[in-house]
Amino acid sequence: MSITNLLSFKTTDTQLIDARGPRFGAVITTIVLTAFLATESLFLLHWQLAVFAFGAFFGLNYSPYGFIYSKLVKPRLCGEVPTEDVRPPQFAQLVGFLFAITATILYDLGLSTVGMIVVGFALAAAFLNAAFNFCLGCEVYLLIARAKAAIASRKTKEDSYNLPSL
Repeated sequence: MSITNLLSFKTTDTQLIDARGPRFGAVITTIVLTAFLATESLFLLHWQLAVFAFGAFFGLNYSPYGFIYSKLVKPRLCGEVPTEDVRPPQFAQLVGFLFAITATILYDLGLSTVGMIVVGFALAAAFLNAAFNFCLGCEVYLLIARAKAAIASRKTKEDSYNLPSL
């Protein structure tokens, strides 16, 4: 699935993935970002930036964490496989990529404190997914998709300005 298809928020051509994979990736992301904040090793930030880029632009199965999950972890799991649409987690990878590229640029500009704050936000989102199975980026994707659908369903331009009665 390409990034343009992802950002079009269309409901056709749905691809399903194992829902446990993105959570596994969030656990590793939490560890990597925590290690980065502890050591300020730019290699860890660049590594996570590359992981986010692969997940966002090529798909979760091509991400290094997705590869590790599919080859080493998934074969050892048993039971029914929970599935989910690939678009919300891929959008979450795009959001993570934007946070990581912002932090990288801030570090390159010498603004390490602000860069650490940006990484802290990415770490908080990854921790929410890892610990509580709450994907913040996925929820944002769904909110945007619902808003686009609501706007598209308006009959006239004037309907867009009318709020529903509460």
